[in-house]
Amino acid sequence: MARPLTLGLVQLTSSLDVTHNVAITSDLVRKAASDGAQLILTPEMTSCLDRDRDRALETACLEQDDPALPQFQALAHDLGITLLIGSLPIRLPLEETEGDAPKLANRSFLIGPDGAIMARYDKIHLFDVSLGNGEGYCESASYQSGDRAIVADMGAARLGLSICYDVRFAALYRALAQEGAEILTVPAAFTRTTGKAHWHVLLRARAIETGSFVAAPAQSGRHEDGRETFGHSLLISPWGEILMDGATDVGVSVARIDLDDVAKARLKIPALRHDKAISIKHS
Repeated sequence: MARPLTLGLVQLTSSLDVTHNVAITSDLVRKAASDGAQLILTPEMTSCLDRDRDRALETACLEQDDPALPQFQALAHDLGITLLIGSLPIRLPLEETEGDAPKLANRSFLIGPDGAIMARYDKIHLFDVSLGNGEGYCESASYQSGDRAIVADMGAARLGLSICYDVRFAALYRALAQEGAEILTVPAAFTRTTGKAHWHVLLRARAIETGSFVAAPAQSGRHEDGRETFGHSLLISPWGEILMDGATDVGVSVARIDLDDVAKARLKIPALRHDKAISIKHS
């Protein structure tokens, strides 16, 4: 018997203006809901995309004071949908930070049809890279990494939560799938440089390795903070097929899946049960 679920992936070009970003996102979420989406996902840094450390720290709020979160909770309740806000920049209380400097969390929120927060996930792997030609990022200067992986049960499906750079760490997704995740969520603000080379390949690999659906809503275009993101929000089947590609425009894509495809793929290739302890010897 089929287990159908309709997903909507929102693609944005988030600016520094929280009010504007919330308005654009809300309009796209409403469109996805009107097209039948039951689970709608937005990208990393939905409410504000800013790599300027001082400005980001000044703008961000504690979770209980964040201006975007209650609006998204009300939206999910009004529409009767499950809403994954890919992430918001959340200021951490000083007692929760490592060291004396203020820090943010790059935090996903899974919001239920009643408007309640069902799960939170803080990005574990922080994007500290130098890509050459003057392009570099040091996410750890502003953000504190999370310390736990999350599998969230939304009723219709079990979601494994992750964010952007996490996608390069295959062990995380294997662990999520082995704990029952059927849909791996990868909201992202992937750079154009790395996206052209790696985005499609990495996401298809995570789907194939785990026999899971992968849902990856993305930021796209040139942003106020100077960065350029790749776009191409993707929905990928447990067999590694690209079911939906959002290309590069701001908008929303909607598709219907059958969650029974997860069990079928894992029955064909039962790799999640074939782990072996590896002993490495140097010679």
